[in-house]
Amino acid sequence: MEIKFLKKVNQNPKGEIFISGSKSESNRLLILNALFDNSIEIKNLSNSEDTELLQNALKNSGNKIDIHHAGTAMRFLTAYLSTQENREVVLTGSARMKQRPIGILVDALNSLGAEISYLENEGFPSLSIIGKKLKKYFVELDANISSQYITALMLIAPKLENGLTIRLNGKITSLPYLLMTVELLERIGIQIERSENVFRIHPKNKIQYQEITVESDWSSASYFYSLAALSENPEIKINSYFQNSLQGDSALIEIYKNHFGIESEFIGNQIVLRKNLSLKLKTLNLNLNETPDIAQTIAVTCAGLKMKCKLTGLETLSIKETDRLTALKNELKKVGTKVQITKDSLEIIDFESINEIPHIETYNDHRMAMSFAPLCLLMDLQIKSPDVIKKSYPDFWSDLEKLTSV
Repeated sequence: MEIKFLKKVNQNPKGEIFISGSKSESNRLLILNALFDNSIEIKNLSNSEDTELLQNALKNSGNKIDIHHAGTAMRFLTAYLSTQENREVVLTGSARMKQRPIGILVDALNSLGAEISYLENEGFPSLSIIGKKLKKYFVELDANISSQYITALMLIAPKLENGLTIRLNGKITSLPYLLMTVELLERIGIQIERSENVFRIHPKNKIQYQEITVESDWSSASYFYSLAALSENPEIKINSYFQNSLQGDSALIEIYKNHFGIESEFIGNQIVLRKNLSLKLKTLNLNLNETPDIAQTIAVTCAGLKMKCKLTGLETLSIKETDRLTALKNELKKVGTKVQITKDSLEIIDFESINEIPHIETYNDHRMAMSFAPLCLLMDLQIKSPDVIKKSYPDFWSDLEKLTSV
């Protein structure tokens, strides 16, 4: 197994980095582009492995598509392929992908008239999909499911004969991701009506040719917010971001300002991160229901600062690339942090000294590797399977080195 050794480095990271486009925006736009006959020219597309896998899958005209570890692509493609009339496809993935549930989405699509069946275990990939014309136009779902299931339905909605009305029952999980989907649909000319938890997406056969520039990825920026928080006098410049972001993870700005003293100055589309040393740290209580992808980053920041915290709203973390709550508990213990978890929360309750260099397991999860990496400002550590970062941020290790080798 490959291991990356991170030696304790300079306490004051400085420099400028360029992060590629948001994986979330890129993957939505790729599906929309495929549905609307390549009428969208996408600028600053994500260079993540997940996005490359989706691009390749959309170009694949064969009868079998292996999406490997790309969970978003699995969900979006399940919906997309169900609408491709007279095409029969087996959609499969890695061993871990076959453990990640997809039954809620399959049931919703089949209720609209799709023909999707399971080839192995009920409710999980691999899937047999026979593309059909979906004629029904109403679906009802629990609101606390993964936003990716709902987004997958939203993306295909304009191409359905009568559009689609989606009713969500209860409190919506990860609402910003749904609003991102709505904004992108409206940007390309799709009419949407929303009343509380009901989304009515109108049909549209064609859209005008247009260019869309994808904002850089806020989830990827989170690791450098953590790096800044764990340092004394940072000056980190990150490109290219918008002040009115579509991405829910831009909540980082306020979270890291209010709780860790990190100031974000926008200069054009560049953010400059500096630290307000006068902020007094105190126990952190946050509900991350709308931003679960930055939970690992925040937990590790708190651990590095020896700052107790309770993070809630984390019910979707157990069905990600790994069970992220269990993984965090295991690996935070190695860096001297005592953690308690429930099915939807994580609490840092105490700290203890460590006597050896931590060996951080990544569990085939890109965010585990990157969220722990900023601890190199405080200690030597080793990251197992470091190439896992290619899933979302292939340039992460070189960007980290650029900022910490000054």
